[in-house]
Amino acid sequence: MAQVNPYLTFNGNCEAAFLFYKSVFGGEFTYIGKFKDMPSEQPLPAGTEDLIMHVSLPISKETILMGSDTSEAFGQQPVTAGTNFSVSINTESEDEAKKLFDGLSNGGKVTMPLEKTFWGALFGMFVDKFGILWMVNYDYEQK
Repeated sequence: MAQVNPYLTFNGNCEAAFLFYKSVFGGEFTYIGKFKDMPSEQPLPAGTEDLIMHVSLPISKETILMGSDTSEAFGQQPVTAGTNFSVSINTESEDEAKKLFDGLSNGGKVTMPLEKTFWGALFGMFVDKFGILWMVNYDYEQK
């Protein structure tokens, strides 16, 4: 089956965001590269050298969180975090849900506290300090 991985685009703060995500999820970057590391015959536009060209952070056996910075210098408009998607995390335990919810929402804004729901899950939502929308879910065993 095909694998679907979230790819987040930032306006110059990709490295800070991914260092934060790494501090919560753990693990190591399988790749992190800046535009200055990219082979090119053309000089880079001023101010873009240290922007992140690509970063990959495995967060489970099946999922890799990926991202990059964008710049008007590359013909792309700067990004403001969108509200038309959320990164949804399904955990294997209540403890894991609480750890990820508390860690990722630190410095952000909780929009729905992590609580037991009528549909049989522990669920919560927040916007992290980088403007990314997240949902954390733990499904209780249905009886």
